[in-house]
Amino acid sequence: MSTVSLDAKSISTGALPLIDIAGLWSPDRADWESVGQALREACLNKGFLYLKGHGVSADLRAKVFDEAQSLFDLSINQKKKIDLSHSNCFRGYEPMRAQTLEPGQPPDLKEGFYAGRELTPDDPRVEAGKFNHGPNQWPEELPAFQPVMAEYYNTMRELGRLLMRGIAVSLGVDEKSFSAFCSEELATLRLLHYPPQPANPEPGEKGCGAHTDFGTLTFLMQDDCGGLQVWDEDIGWIHAAPVPDTYVVNLGDMMARWTNGRYRSTLHRVVNVSGKERYSVPFFYLGNPDFEINCIPTCLEEGGSPKYPPATVEQHYQEMYQATYSPADASV
Repeated sequence: MSTVSLDAKSISTGALPLIDIAGLWSPDRADWESVGQALREACLNKGFLYLKGHGVSADLRAKVFDEAQSLFDLSINQKKKIDLSHSNCFRGYEPMRAQTLEPGQPPDLKEGFYAGRELTPDDPRVEAGKFNHGPNQWPEELPAFQPVMAEYYNTMRELGRLLMRGIAVSLGVDEKSFSAFCSEELATLRLLHYPPQPANPEPGEKGCGAHTDFGTLTFLMQDDCGGLQVWDEDIGWIHAAPVPDTYVVNLGDMMARWTNGRYRSTLHRVVNVSGKERYSVPFFYLGNPDFEINCIPTCLEEGGSPKYPPATVEQHYQEMYQATYSPADASV
């Protein structure tokens, strides 16, 4: 097993742009264009940014963190009652070290929980076995957990739709161009708990191995422990330190595919050297599973051809899962 350096540069948070998207709530087109230009610059560079002006209340965000900590404080037997192995649609609890995101490295030092859009077993999409469709699993010991997560999920889905309109403007297309993509879309809410990095870790052991995200947009809510690191081609690993009242947003592989590689999906990882328990809440905005991803016309040079064949959102995710996970481990 190779040794992987866990060193990262502590540099100004200005290394990642901070973008205020409040202008996307404005009726003034000039405000939209201003946000779109800022998004374009960030997406062409690292595909990572801090997002403010998001409109998600501090009270709701605090409730999500409180409920997440309560979940992970349950006994292992209580958590196993809602284990991912009981779900056909990747919903529920994922034990510590159950996932290895960086090939050739030790398992990730984290435990997690997955939730998505709530669908009953008799929903036609569930009965048809449609990819990642089905009911969630909820901890019966925590009565406030489900309503809090459902409210947060719906709030973040609306934020995802709003930011996709901003992304459309950034690409020089009509702000409503992605409306079909943002209808009946898939999204995954994930809760994560990272224990402190061990004093004597295995070579390469870390909270979360280096990876890119599969999807379109990821909204990360992180506590004040820090630990997220982003790859910079010129500098190496850099810290994405917590900035109050912001989300860290990054683009995933499908956005890179959709833009013919123009917009960036960047490697990132987690190393929790805070000495404290770290909690984070990523929300993965994925898109309508039946929507066909073709190269956006403004991303194709004259006379050029798309780098990727057309694929539906569902096909893209299935390709990513098959390339990265064994069937037993397909739990992202």
